[in-house]
Amino acid sequence: MIEGWRTAGADLSDAVVIRPSGKPVEGLRVITNYAEAGPPPKLVILGCKPQQLDDVATRLSAHLTAQTVVVSILVGVEVATLREKLWTAGAVVRALPNLPVSVRRGVVALYGDDLPGEVHDELSQLFALLGFAMWTNTEASLAAVGSVAGAGPAYVAKFIDALTKAGVDRGLSSETASTIALETVLGTAWMAASTRETMGELVQRVASPNGTTAAGLAVLGRDDVLDKLVSLTVAAASRRAGELAGEAKGAQLADETSTS
Repeated sequence: MIEGWRTAGADLSDAVVIRPSGKPVEGLRVITNYAEAGPPPKLVILGCKPQQLDDVATRLSAHLTAQTVVVSILVGVEVATLREKLWTAGAVVRALPNLPVSVRRGVVALYGDDLPGEVHDELSQLFALLGFAMWTNTEASLAAVGSVAGAGPAYVAKFIDALTKAGVDRGLSSETASTIALETVLGTAWMAASTRETMGELVQRVASPNGTTAAGLAVLGRDDVLDKLVSLTVAAASRRAGELAGEAKGAQLADETSTS
């Protein structure tokens, strides 16, 4: 996200990265201690691992105020859990960005309830710099977008890799096959986005009756094998997101029990 905002020309001069490892982030001030961050922040992007939330929230809460907006990119950790742990913050929003935000061609799903209008608008403008940003009405919808867009780049990359291997099997060099596979996927996506044709229409433009493409499509379409495989893949990602949410809730309940 930082790379995407930097490319978009966003002002990052006041941005501070809190990173226990101290690993540098180009162009940004990196600190390892929360106390070094300065005045209470207006906006916090929370990007730790879900398993680290309890520790991070304990340290972070002391530096938040009612004017602070926390945007969490933690998969599966719901707003209710975040509010419980970051109780000093003013507003809590969930965002699920995918990897291509770094080149400003990403998808960012957003969710937040009872947000002031100005917060909603400011976040809309900020995340629109990274690609396609959309607000969802429920966390279930947020999770649905995340299971497709969030994990989607990995699935597309696997398809490109498989297409590359098929080219190598046909006698192409690895470099040539990789370039052809990548450009084919990139070109098809760009064409679809430019012409607004449906995927079905694009298929028909390529596949002539009884031709070579039709022969391959017959394999992909046999017993809806491709649709079923992708559906199972996305369902697995969605199921894991639900498990992460349950783990976060379980940790919260454990904390409440130990302090009661």
